Amino acid sequence: MTTAIPEAISDHARPADVLARRGFGPRVRRLHARIGAAHHQAEGMTFSRSLLEGHASPRQLAALIRALAPAYELIEAQGPELAAALGAEAFPWAALARRQALRRDVAMLAAIPATPASAAAHDWLEQLRGLARQAPHRFLAHVYVRYGGDLSGGQQLGEKAQAILSSQGLPSLRFWEFQRPIPELKQALHDAFEQLDLSEVEEEELLEEAVVAFRATQRLLAELAALETPAPASTEA
Repeated sequence: MTTAIPEAISDHARPADVLARRGFGPRVRRLHARIGAAHHQAEGMTFSRSLLEGHASPRQLAALIRALAPAYELIEAQGPELAAALGAEAFPWAALARRQALRRDVAMLAAIPATPASAAAHDWLEQLRGLARQAPHRFLAHVYVRYGGDLSGGQQLGEKAQAILSSQGLPSLRFWEFQRPIPELKQALHDAFEQLDLSEVEEEELLEEAVVAFRATQRLLAELAALETPAPASTEA
């Protein structure tokens, strides 16, 4: 019996990514190279594979959307000013903005039973607040990881999420839907990051923080997987 090999979520898992990076600017190329290992790890986590295979539950999807909403609110409230101050005035914030879609999705998912407050999302939000005050270039590393992911592997995950919700008679999510062509938005995002005016130290810290951003995502993915993990059987007599 041959075991099927699960398809990859993102280009980071394919040889084609090496070719694609040749067209990137130097900073984005370094970012892709730095986050590759963390990206692979996130893709291999239980919730990621479950969603990709169409097995994630509507409750898990609701928990994901509820967890992401506060961070995107913060990013889109403070990100434009922080990016502009570092030279990225052409950042496509209006086209990338997710908070309105997340607000709508949270309301739409209200019929799904409440899920536990996410400790991972809370910690991530506090981390973002601190970076916005003290290290804006590190804050923007989280912006790159989040929106870059939404425009890349997130598109595939979004299709799987829609199919799961549709099979349960639930409305589609808007979180992964963008009004401009995805390749155009990716290019605009990349161009904005190439514009950032950073010192050598800040450049290295941007790369370091991109990996930290993936670790925050991994903690959230672990929480989502645990939502569907059966509680241990009682050993009491």
